[in-house]
Formats: sequence, structure tokens, C-alpha cells
Amino acid sequence: MTSAQRARPPRPAARAQAATSSPFPAPVRPAEPARAPDGDAERLLAEMNRLSPGDPRRERLRSRIVDLHTALVRSVARRYAGRGEPLDDLQQVAFLGLVKAINRFDPEVGDRFVTYAYPVVTGEVKRHFRDKTWGMRVSRRIQEARPVLQSTVQEFTREHGRAPTTAEIAAAMGITEEETIEVIVACDAYRPLSLEAPVDGARDGDGGTVGEQIGSEDPALDAFIDGHALGPLIDGLPERERTILLLRFFGNKTQTQIAEQIGLSQMHVSRLLRATLDRLRTGLLAER
Repeated sequence: MTSAQRARPPRPAARAQAATSSPFPAPVRPAEPARAPDGDAERLLAEMNRLSPGDPRRERLRSRIVDLHTALVRSVARRYAGRGEPLDDLQQVAFLGLVKAINRFDPEVGDRFVTYAYPVVTGEVKRHFRDKTWGMRVSRRIQEARPVLQSTVQEFTREHGRAPTTAEIAAAMGITEEETIEVIVACDAYRPLSLEAPVDGARDGDGGTVGEQIGSEDPALDAFIDGHALGPLIDGLPERERTILLLRFFGNKTQTQIAEQIGLSQMHVSRLLRATLDRLRTGLLAER
């Protein structure tokens, strides 16, 4: 063999053979989802629409069209994955949108079915997030403002390196500060914290749950506040009226027993007690 032959680079076939003889397997590229052949969906839809509504062949044709666009449905579902909803649920919603697109598509228009189906499927998934994923029911205006708020905050933070203030968010969204605060507060209702969730920082639930940390109304507290406010008002009553009041509500005596003890008629005691209570009620309302 001459020196020129030894210096000649290997032929493509030889390179391929050398590559296959390598001890390391060549990387395998994932298979791309199969696309429906052009015109198949439109042909099946036209055939389905020619059948009567009760014809069982319509359902078989609809199932074939769904099978042809399974890759489209899964692509849309994966696009909205990672937002708190299981992927299987998103795929079910996307398939529902595909069926709606099949039922509404008119082959006589002449457009490709996939061009019509994609926005319908995407809209169905967006509608699911808007109507079904909120932990609490809020108005449509708040639901539509939430993604705008998120994108506004992200864009501002990226451009300025800090979080925006309420006034800056309101200016960017074109709404008032009061409306901005309403949207921010309502966004917490999208994923409310469960009352069974452990307290922050607790290990193995040793600190209890969130629900155990929430207080409740204490009737004794209102009674304490009213009693504290009544003290000076009772001290300011004339001695006779104060005695009648104390005997009635703290001594648990009847009006007849009070009348005998003080030396007045029962009717007179009733009038004095009513006037005293009105005076105390007026004093309490004036303090509030």
C-alpha cells in the first residue's frame, strides 16, 4: 500500500461501519408524535356530517378523528402542566375540547380541521383553569385580572430587579390602586391554605395545624368589655337607683322583694328600674 493510500481518509461507508462497531451505543432520539395525514380529518368529518344524527357510524367516525389528534391533545395538556393540576385531568379537559371542535366543525367552510381545533382545545383548558381550579368563587373580572397581574409583576421584576409597588402595578395594568389591592387579595383564593396543613416550621406536625391556631369568638370577652364600661356608669347613679339595680341583677331579687326591702311600691320600683336601664344604655352607646 502506497503512502497516498495510507493517508486517504476512510470512505463514508467505512466511517459508518466504524461507528457501528463502537462499544458505546448511539443516542436514540425520541420518536416525534405521528401527525394525521393531510385531508384525512376533513374527509372523515365530511362523511360524518352526511350521516343522520342517530346513525351509529357517526360515533365510530368521531372516535377515529379523536385518535388522529391525540398528539395535539397531549401537546396542549403538557403546555399547561405544572400549574397545580394533574396532567391526566388536563388531558381529559383537552379531549373534551377536541370533541366539541369535532361537533362544531363545518367541512363546507374549507379550512383545515387542526387550524380550527387547536384554539378550541386550548380555550377549553383555559376555561377549566378559570372556572374549576379556584379554591373560592370570585368574580369573572378578578379571574381574568389574575394572569395579567402575574405577567405584570414578572415583567417589572425582570426589568427593574425588584418587586413593584401597588401603585406601579396599578399604573402598568391601567386600573386604580383599590382595584389592584382587590386583585392581589383575591389571588390568595386560588389556592387557599388547608386548615389541616401543619404550622410553618413545625416538624412532623408537632406544632399543630393551621386550623388549631385560628381563634374564635369568645362571648365572655364581650361581657367583660361591657362590664368594664358599665362600672363608671353604675357608680354615677343615685344611691336608690343603684341599690335597686344591684338587688335585681346581682342579688337576684324580684321587683316585689325589692319594693318590700326599700319601702316602695312594686310599680314604682319597675319605673325606676326601667329609667335606670335606659340611662345606662344611653351611656354605653355614647361611649361607642
